[in-house]
Amino acid sequence: MEENITIEILFPEFCNLYGDISNMEYLKKCMPKANFIETAFDEEPTFNKQKVNLIYLGPMTESRQEKVIQKLMPYKEKIEKLIEENTIFLITGNAIEVFGDKIENEDGSKIQALGIFDIYAKRDMLHRHNSIFVGTWEDTQLVGFKSQFTFSYGENSKNYFAKVEKGIGLNKESNLEGIQQNNFIATYLIGPILILNPYFTEKLIQKMGIEKPNIAFREDLIQAYNQRLEELKKL
Repeated sequence: MEENITIEILFPEFCNLYGDISNMEYLKKCMPKANFIETAFDEEPTFNKQKVNLIYLGPMTESRQEKVIQKLMPYKEKIEKLIEENTIFLITGNAIEVFGDKIENEDGSKIQALGIFDIYAKRDMLHRHNSIFVGTWEDTQLVGFKSQFTFSYGENSKNYFAKVEKGIGLNKESNLEGIQQNNFIATYLIGPILILNPYFTEKLIQKMGIEKPNIAFREDLIQAYNQRLEELKKL
């Protein structure tokens, strides 16, 4: 039942670059009876106190990354347990780097991250990468966009999120995008990924136990998705 579902939005006051919080605003329209909890940075995460069905963390400035890592470090073992138990995580943009081993600055200094996944990030703050993305997740094609100062490196061949058709993966040499382990999904894709990808959104909601999701504006979004997919494939 939808009213028994709890979705936690971590640190929405600043983990909202590129308007990624619109993902959760859209999810509220799809699941109006679900319980959405916005956890401020100075609060204890709800996932540490009670069952949560989905945990969302959006992109942030580079200066905020270190603070978010420090905030979540005491909950590392809890996060790993939740991943093992198939709790759903949706992690977008550079928030993926919080869960890797480390983040390297241009001067060689390193920020130790949570170390949950065997990837690490390198920053290049003088060069922003922008690109379109088309890829395949399970049997569903995804569309999206990237805008980032960092790339990640490491082994994700056994736990990647999507296979690239257009664009790049974790870095310019990779054709494997993001991380997926059980129901933990982390991707460099930014912006309204749930609005752009209605089929992905349906499956995400189904993972929460809703067999027949009521996707808001479904027909319009599918029409826009099909058109965008066709256009991006031609680029």
